[in-house]
Amino acid sequence: MKVVVQVPCLDEEQTLATVLGSIPDRIEGVDEIAVVVVDDGSSDRTAEVARAHGATVVRHTRTMGLARSFRDGVDWALAHGADVVVNTDGDNQYPQDRIGDLVRPILDGVADVVIADRQTATIAEFSPFKKRMQRLGSAVVNGAADTRLPDAASGFRAYSRSALLRLNVVTEFSYAMETIIQAGHKRLRIVSIPVVTNPRTRPSRLFRNVFHHMARSASAIVRSYLMFKPYVVFATLAAVFGVLALVPMVRFLVLWLANGEAGNVQSLIFGAIMAVACLLSVALGVLSDLLRTNRVLLEEQLERIKRLQYDGRPGA
Repeated sequence: MKVVVQVPCLDEEQTLATVLGSIPDRIEGVDEIAVVVVDDGSSDRTAEVARAHGATVVRHTRTMGLARSFRDGVDWALAHGADVVVNTDGDNQYPQDRIGDLVRPILDGVADVVIADRQTATIAEFSPFKKRMQRLGSAVVNGAADTRLPDAASGFRAYSRSALLRLNVVTEFSYAMETIIQAGHKRLRIVSIPVVTNPRTRPSRLFRNVFHHMARSASAIVRSYLMFKPYVVFATLAAVFGVLALVPMVRFLVLWLANGEAGNVQSLIFGAIMAVACLLSVALGVLSDLLRTNRVLLEEQLERIKRLQYDGRPGA
């Protein structure tokens, strides 16, 4: 049993040594623990610090973003025989001494993905507004993924090898929301464990402010939701436009039958426009559902390709 701890980093020279030094050397039931630092184009000594502490370095020549760093770290881990991949941050936000607890549900065979609950309501550095937004964001992700996770944005998490072979990160911002939504719809077993985070060492480099983070996260959630439940979106739009078409048309008919006059044509025109929008929504819903079916088939092929690439066998 091999566990790979990956640490995406961007200019983390000051805190990386603490992070690497706090990663446990032994975990019960694990034969080997390897550490890979994904240096996302750092301009400081991040790579040198990582190598000095015995970590393997995967380096980007320019900053590619957190999602790309996560993918590259996972690729390295799978290629080097990882059975479990743990993701933590280079800013020492997460308690690395809890890595053993994080991987335990996977080792025991009761989970495919384990996500740390930072208990954001208790984090002193978070403003009341940010705490409310964290709860709202988790609720939205849970609604999109059919899950019940208290902290969907947490980056301190563990994935089994089989889960990573089935998940595909396509966003360029952050993998956190997208992998939860995919895992939920692929019926992977997701559990959460509470942790206490370390004091903040620096502001986040992933986003400029909370509103930037909300906008980018919302975009990732909507994109993932459209991938997995396009029929819900377009069925809702069709229903809304159908009602908007029906009301003015019924009004026109009632007034025409009551008065016997050909007035109120504006209601008929508006109703016709809404009816066309309703029909377009239905057509787009049918097309998107066909694309969803095609995506599922492509993902099954991609999983087989991954198994051939990393395991040398096509089946599970």
